[in-house]
Amino acid sequence: MNGESERKSSIMKEEATKTNMDGHLDGAGVDSLTPAAPPAERKQPIQLLDGSGYRPWQGRLRPRWTSPWPVARVALRIMLRQKLLWVIYAVSLLTFFVYFGGIYLFAQIDLESLTQGRATQAQVRMWTDIKLSLQKNLKLTGDAETFRNYFWFQGYFVMACLVLAGSIVIGNDFQQGSLPFYLSKPLHRWHYLAGKCLVVALVINLFTTLPALLLFLECALLEVEYATGQGRVFVGILGYGLTLTIPLSLLIVALASWLRKTAALAMVWVGLLFFARLMGNFLVDGMGFSRQWRLLDLWNVMYVVGSRCLGVTAELSRPESRASGMPSPPRLQPDLTYALLVLGLVVLVSLFFLHRRIRAVEVVH
Repeated sequence: MNGESERKSSIMKEEATKTNMDGHLDGAGVDSLTPAAPPAERKQPIQLLDGSGYRPWQGRLRPRWTSPWPVARVALRIMLRQKLLWVIYAVSLLTFFVYFGGIYLFAQIDLESLTQGRATQAQVRMWTDIKLSLQKNLKLTGDAETFRNYFWFQGYFVMACLVLAGSIVIGNDFQQGSLPFYLSKPLHRWHYLAGKCLVVALVINLFTTLPALLLFLECALLEVEYATGQGRVFVGILGYGLTLTIPLSLLIVALASWLRKTAALAMVWVGLLFFARLMGNFLVDGMGFSRQWRLLDLWNVMYVVGSRCLGVTAELSRPESRASGMPSPPRLQPDLTYALLVLGLVVLVSLFFLHRRIRAVEVVH
């Protein structure tokens, strides 16, 4: 009897336990025992995202070709904050004011009104010839030679400023690790390079093309027929500016991405543009080698191409002979075809190096 009663008691306990568990499943503990719902059935995360302020993009999408502009805008803001840039630009404006004042002064000199009829026609003609001769020798007539010399003199300031621009615009991105941030955005590496080159191009034209166009405008205002008669000069100014912009912007960006630091970039830049000129002049003028050796001087190569855009010859200064005191024979320049090939080679090598350089950073990061 005792064994049978114990067996009935155990059965009753099991039924009671089952009943309690069924009640627990139907009650408040269902969340703790029921398996988790599939992710698709969960609505709580979506409610959290909506509450956090996440919304789909409602604005107008810009074309893809405008992608370089944000990169250029950021780099331009950093560049314009540099005080040294404005110091160099202020010094370069001295050349502009010399040309501006010289052109205005010669245009305002009227010998007949100055003499007030007290000089003879022969005297007036003589002083007029002296004025025109002085104006032509100083290259202040407003013709193509005026702008050719202006671009040449401005080149020294451009070279100094490009060292600063290259180290700040792109050198800091490699040195401080900002490049992976740009490439993590929906931005192609060529858009990044285009944005950086736009800033360098703006700096180059700020020193050269823009002041030259202002000088052209001054000549057009002083003489009514100047704009129609010197249309080739206007096109030549734009062509010269383009000749400087494309090779120099790509070259300085490539060198800055390689060297990164300002001191190293300045040393290579000076060696590339200054000592290369000395070497070219020594080989041609001193050793009597072919004039094509002047192609070592990149600035002189752009001078040859830019002068051809203006429709004039690329003349070089002729030092006086020590024996006779007379000017030496004209210094010959390289052929235009070879000059164009050198510029094309510089552009292609710079693009290839930048492609490999940016691509390596993108793969690593």
